[in-house]
Amino acid sequence: MDDEPVAQAKRIVAQYLDRSMARDVNGARECLAPDCEIVFTGGRTMPGPEGPPAFNAKRYAWVRKRILRTDAVWNAELGAVHVWNTGHLYGAWPDGEEFDGNRYVDFFAVRDGLIVRTEVWNDSAEILLARAGLAEAPL
Repeated sequence: MDDEPVAQAKRIVAQYLDRSMARDVNGARECLAPDCEIVFTGGRTMPGPEGPPAFNAKRYAWVRKRILRTDAVWNAELGAVHVWNTGHLYGAWPDGEEFDGNRYVDFFAVRDGLIVRTEVWNDSAEILLARAGLAEAPL
């Protein structure tokens, strides 16, 4: 298979992440299919690209991604490219304490040049449990 759909999917995901981190909601929306499903940590569904920044504003004083890797593969059964973006979050908690090394993985399904689904996972909940003395084991 021609790898152009895979390369195109990686580009649209990179654009989406750049625009999202710049808090350019309208620019991020241009990367999404109208019926895109956004599923955040804890299984929370978001109404659109304005949802994740609003959620993050409650959890962090500020947060950014240090992207380490992007992998993509064509899924012929679904007619979409699946893209995984992994790295670390860094920033500050609401109390101002800075953090780094918070692992994350973002999943994207891209069809016809637009993101149709994205899912987000990270270690924030585990880190917050550890800060509260509730972790089952050291991180």
